[in-house]
Amino acid sequence: MENKLGLYIHIPFCSSKCAYCDFYSITEPKKHQRYIDSLILHMEDYSETLDNYDIDSVFIGGGTPTVLSKKLMITLLDGIFNNFNITKDAEITLEANPATIDTGILKRYRSEGINRLSIGMQSSCDNELKALTRIHTFDEFEESFRAARKAKFDNINIDLMYGIPEQTTASFKMSLDAVCDLQPEHVSVYGLKIEDNTPFAEKIETLVLPDEDEEYAMYEMAVNTLTQQDYVQYEISNFARPGFECRHNLKYWNCKEYLGLGPAAHSYLNDCRFSFRRDMDLYMEAMEKIDTEYDILDECYNITPKERVGEYIMLQLRLNQGLDTERFRELFNLNFERIYGKYLKIYVENDFMKKDKSTYSFTTKGRYVSNYILSAMLDFDSNIISNIVNGTDKS
Repeated sequence: MENKLGLYIHIPFCSSKCAYCDFYSITEPKKHQRYIDSLILHMEDYSETLDNYDIDSVFIGGGTPTVLSKKLMITLLDGIFNNFNITKDAEITLEANPATIDTGILKRYRSEGINRLSIGMQSSCDNELKALTRIHTFDEFEESFRAARKAKFDNINIDLMYGIPEQTTASFKMSLDAVCDLQPEHVSVYGLKIEDNTPFAEKIETLVLPDEDEEYAMYEMAVNTLTQQDYVQYEISNFARPGFECRHNLKYWNCKEYLGLGPAAHSYLNDCRFSFRRDMDLYMEAMEKIDTEYDILDECYNITPKERVGEYIMLQLRLNQGLDTERFRELFNLNFERIYGKYLKIYVENDFMKKDKSTYSFTTKGRYVSNYILSAMLDFDSNIISNIVNGTDKS
């Protein structure tokens, strides 16, 4: 089969909700069984439709998927394998909280087909973990990482955060060193963002946060330290040993197709982007009652030519490989440098971007403020792109 598809499964359960998190999740264990049953019903709905696709990446995220019982996790995995064409070499990732896993559980999941773990460490300093309202200590994280190695996991990601309450550049270096000592295959380094409607947002005035210069110093330290340890930075926040780049996330950044199941899950399939409402009860009722109409879609729209251009620019520039202007012209029949020339000149001159032959990419300084740069570029005279793709302007 030539058609490849990524599959995302959202498990919206947590033992407790972290104060900084705005992902859709709840703390209602009594709903675990019913929800997994609903997910499998949804898989069955898609099974025949997607029979011409090979699933070569699966990502089970949350929430905290590992709060599920071992029995329910295996039921979920059986549902995935029974309803989709999972390739033999598929990357199958499970997100895990250190407080919810042990060697015995992980050995069973490894034998059932999960071959990649993503474990949330966030910090090696217990005071910072407490400030984040994490439910584990650093010792518990180390224990969970070693349990994963004992269970024969040879592809492990560690999540690390910077810019968190009470953190300093010195304490962040301690966390980086702790990660390097463990030698995972992949490291994700994220800056804390204070999201609306979270406990952190409500008490932001009382949070003791690093300033912007300190945050940049932490990001730069992460890039330099991990590069020196032979990790390759392949995306703004992601570093991997060669060959261990997250294949599932690369689908997002390379505009490949994927299906997301569960409330709040997003999909890109057949030139359509759609997502499901952040409402578990509605989702379960819709799956269970086939004779009743339920509107579980949050959004559903076909990608316009203008949107396709903008998404391609945004996602390609997230990757360290950058955007190849010749490839851009082949795909869209557009001249990237003519459209964005005045911005590119300023960003290159000020060391936010660099040009190598026909490719533009961010520098470390540019990656740190990439959201601002991309917003400025894509908002800049957006009518130009509209006119071009509508045939009223030639560039």
